[in-house]
Amino acid sequence: MTKTDPLTITIMGKEYRIACPEEEKANLKASADLLNDKLNEIKQQGSVIGTERIAIMAALNMSHEVLSGASMREENAETNQRIDSLSDRISDTMRKIQLI
Repeated sequence: MTKTDPLTITIMGKEYRIACPEEEKANLKASADLLNDKLNEIKQQGSVIGTERIAIMAALNMSHEVLSGASMREENAETNQRIDSLSDRISDTMRKIQLI
């Protein structure tokens, strides 16, 4: 069983203690830093007022980035499949040409 020790992270000036396995602490800290960066970015733009609204906008922006990345990975996988299929067809055609 993995031992979990609390990790203290600070988000928008407030400290949170979160139980976290030792091997995940660096990832959790990096996640908190990324979230803080997004929150501060939105706060500095000044177009969104209120901590809750800033948090919602940051979450929405980050979710959009994740989904956009997933969509791009899916498109890349489809393109790679098409390339593989075309490569197979070209190889087949070249073999046929050599037989003639």
